Amino acid sequence: MLVLLAASSLVSVLALRQILISRTGERVDRALDQEVQEFRRLSELGRDPRTGRPFGDDLRAVFEVFLSRNIPAVGEEFFTFVDGQPFRSSSDRPADDDLVQQVLALAGVTTATRGDFETDRGEIRYLAVPIRAAGPSDGTFAVAVSLGEERREVNEAVRIAAGVSIVVFLIAAIIVFAAVGRVLAPVRGLTDTARSITESDLTRRIEVEGDDELARLARTFNDMLDRLEAAFASQRRFLGDAGHELRTPITIVRGHLEVMGDDPDERRETIALVTDELDRMGRMVDDLLLLERAQRPDFLRIEPIDLEDLASETLAKASAIADRRWRLRGEREGMVHGDRQRLQQALLNLAENAAKYTKESDEIQVGAEIRDGQARIWVSDNGPGIDPGEQALVFERFQRAERGSHQEGTGLGLALVKAIAEAHGGRVELVSSLGAGATFTLILPATRRGSR
Repeated sequence: MLVLLAASSLVSVLALRQILISRTGERVDRALDQEVQEFRRLSELGRDPRTGRPFGDDLRAVFEVFLSRNIPAVGEEFFTFVDGQPFRSSSDRPADDDLVQQVLALAGVTTATRGDFETDRGEIRYLAVPIRAAGPSDGTFAVAVSLGEERREVNEAVRIAAGVSIVVFLIAAIIVFAAVGRVLAPVRGLTDTARSITESDLTRRIEVEGDDELARLARTFNDMLDRLEAAFASQRRFLGDAGHELRTPITIVRGHLEVMGDDPDERRETIALVTDELDRMGRMVDDLLLLERAQRPDFLRIEPIDLEDLASETLAKASAIADRRWRLRGEREGMVHGDRQRLQQALLNLAENAAKYTKESDEIQVGAEIRDGQARIWVSDNGPGIDPGEQALVFERFQRAERGSHQEGTGLGLALVKAIAEAHGGRVELVSSLGAGATFTLILPATRRGSR
């Protein structure tokens, strides 16, 4: 902080000096122009005080009146020339003076000339204009201003500004050193807490007091620890559940292979059973990979989807899952932006789940509608229903609700449905009761057809 403050102070002082020098040059140029304009006004509109008549072609009279009436400012001098020869100036300088020698070169200018030159007294800025008279004589009027005087004023202002900056810097240094201890104390506490946290112990939190930046940082850090603790707990639970679920098919496969005999019929039965278990394991692995991909930003390929087309295609594909009375319901008027394949995958999972818990004579409905600015796409069955106490668990991994007879499955289907809905910025809603069937609804942001 002190280095930055010192650097900014230095840059400010240097910038101030450059700005003042630039403005000094502009002010000097305006002063030169003003003197020339006053001289031209006198020569064109003024009158000779001796005769009371206009000056006419009497250049000497114009020069004498102007020099007698106009007092040059500090560091400013006037020079006049008639027919290329020095006439008079606003000060009595010796002929060998360095400034006079430089000005003599301006005696014969034919156009207005502006510039700078160096003398033993410093840098001089000048403006020389030719004077054309009606008579036989021509003249030159020149104004010279010493920039040294102006620069000395600038340097004095810069010295004052630099002194003020140094005082401010010293005061700031005292404040910074006094405050840094109090500022770093909670930071050190944050560091100590972070060092004490390990993978096996994520329970420690930082004590938060106040509402300043450090307090908000500590709260954010605590929130991050909460998320990490939940993630590690979920990971441990997932590994335990996956290990338990995979252990059973592996045990089945190994047991049947170990006792498999040489009888061809027995071998065919064993191979069919082993293949089925391996297929189930493969589906489980695919579902786990899909759940992992659902957390990635490239999981979805978004496009506008017509609800009528989505519901009709889902019903057509679902009718091949099982022999049920499949029905299309809802207004199905509107659009939803999402991934068509992922949404159909979720709906077909729901349709397959409904088919597992229904009979051939049962009806399964696939519907869609727009309600309150949201697209509602559902699959409904009239199966045994789900106990309200178990409804919160059916969307968890490897969890199955008790709906009548035991059904085979990986226990990941509804978890996939939930992941796909949340990836679209929506959710899954379940309405069910024992003996009254179940309705699973995807609720997604949507628009009416034709709206923007």
